[in-house]
Amino acid sequence: MTSKTFSESGVLNKVLVATDGSDYSAGAIRTGIALAKSHGAHLTGLSIALNNPEYSTLVPNLQEEAEKRAREALASFEAETGGDAETTTYEAADPAQGIVAAADELGADIIVMGRRGKRGLARVMVGEATARVVGHATCPVLVAPRPAHLWEKHILLATDGSPYSEAAARAAGHLAKQAGLPISVVSVVTSSHSEERREAAEQAVAAKVERLKGLGLQVEGRVVEGRPDEAIVKAAEEAGADLIVVGSHGRTGLKRILLGSVAERVIGNANCPVLVVKP
Repeated sequence: MTSKTFSESGVLNKVLVATDGSDYSAGAIRTGIALAKSHGAHLTGLSIALNNPEYSTLVPNLQEEAEKRAREALASFEAETGGDAETTTYEAADPAQGIVAAADELGADIIVMGRRGKRGLARVMVGEATARVVGHATCPVLVAPRPAHLWEKHILLATDGSPYSEAAARAAGHLAKQAGLPISVVSVVTSSHSEERREAAEQAVAAKVERLKGLGLQVEGRVVEGRPDEAIVKAAEEAGADLIVVGSHGRTGLKRILLGSVAERVIGNANCPVLVVKP
């Protein structure tokens, strides 16, 4: 694995696209391929061969069947890449654990995956496997809805001054500079926030704007009021942003919670890819 994460170094050498072969993976495949190409990064398509050891002695050829299904799930990825990218399967009893373990073994700088998978319910905004990958992965995770594509217009960074949003700001700066895109910085306050909290939000935005301008980027920042996830998605739409960058948790995030509620709702409601970053 690289000694520094992408958010620290800005170097993207290995892109891992996780797919289960469902339509939900289409945006992740499209975006992951374009991202790897734009950075000259090594691209790998991954599918998990689900294999429960408890049943292996009861079901004949269970492992072989799991491997076959995993290979079949990579068909759409191979079709999109024309067979020019590496593909691999990873055996695991749980999809999320398999994806995280494979990413660590392969030294992935970023995981790209769909918002939900085959087992996802339409009423659930973010699939369980996606939420758990974001929570456990040691690298940033780019979650792409079905119609997603690589950003080419505008990037929106959500910040609250926490260590999580500090890491998100570094990643957003690297991506904006690489793509030559403008970036908007937004912090959200609610009607119940104190004047001190509002001042902290203003300071967080000002600090990020100053830092990003130091990279030679076109930047604007503002503090908005509302429910955080709704305000972030609305700000992205108003700015014409086709990428949102957030920290996995906010100021009140608990470490024992795998994915903060604001990040999860932003992922679930955004029409564009959402990059989730940790310190």
